[in-house]
Amino acid sequence: MADKALNVLFLCTHNSARSILAEAILNHIGRGRFSAYSAGSSPRDKQQPNPLGLQVLQQAGISIDALSSKSWDEFGKPDAPHMDLVITVCDNAAGEVCPYWPGQPATAHWGYPDPSAGAGTDAQKLEAFRQTLHALKRRLNILVSLPPAKLEMTFLQNTAHELSKE
Repeated sequence: MADKALNVLFLCTHNSARSILAEAILNHIGRGRFSAYSAGSSPRDKQQPNPLGLQVLQQAGISIDALSSKSWDEFGKPDAPHMDLVITVCDNAAGEVCPYWPGQPATAHWGYPDPSAGAGTDAQKLEAFRQTLHALKRRLNILVSLPPAKLEMTFLQNTAHELSKE
């Protein structure tokens, strides 16, 4: 793994909030050791990343330029990047039958509440996104700080599952 970036795919149902946040954070803090992507099991027609999610990313100094909502089908195509690790970040996507991922990547479920599902004032909704961003960033900081040996394919499955307990 030392000579190439580890490809990580974050999955959620609509690919508008949690998976988008995770993709942006990991690409920001990954130091070139990781290439993060995100997708949804069933994004809505013309789905876009949640504006509140984009706002908290920008406020955290994280680029939103390359972010878009897309179906996980895009990552099953022959020309798609080969994934080393696939992480579901919502309980709905975790319970769905995933497509076949070439190369049998390691998988894990890191469940987070949907920050876009809550009611409340605009300030309360924005705070829900901030909380989710910080929770994801804590776990992803642990991932990026792991020594290369922990990210070798033979250890990656156990490492990803151990992080789900954080």
